[in-house]
Amino acid sequence: MKTTLEAARAHNFPTDHIIFEVTEGERVEDGPWLATILREYKRYGFLTAIDDFGAGYAGLTLLADFTPDFIKLDMALVREVNVSKSRQAITRGLLRICQELNIQIIAEGVETPAERDFFLYEGVTLMQGYLFAKPVFREISSAVTTSWPAPLHR
Repeated sequence: MKTTLEAARAHNFPTDHIIFEVTEGERVEDGPWLATILREYKRYGFLTAIDDFGAGYAGLTLLADFTPDFIKLDMALVREVNVSKSRQAITRGLLRICQELNIQIIAEGVETPAERDFFLYEGVTLMQGYLFAKPVFREISSAVTTSWPAPLHR
């Protein structure tokens, strides 16, 4: 963190544009210690995220110990959410929890318009996946603008 903070200050880069992520899929041996570290990042103005949420060991315990700025839903929960009642129920439960805790959700691995539409209907507007663009190396990808429908109203 110290090196990142020094670099941000040296280049006049806002710390609230830097996100530190912890991958929920990694075995966390000391959850409270990790939560302390992440709180320290937030104290210095950095944003925090739990990546691959729903795929790992820490799950809701990590969320109980630490409230990140973002949760990135694991693609296993996202895949075919539009037709899976169990994925829908789990996702909606997580969305309610995150709404109460003021955590933004990012849906990872969105590959179909139906998956995108489910999340849009549920109020999730931050998404990534092959539907929008394939990963690229050393070039800027142009997002597929036709992937976004008109806003849905509940």
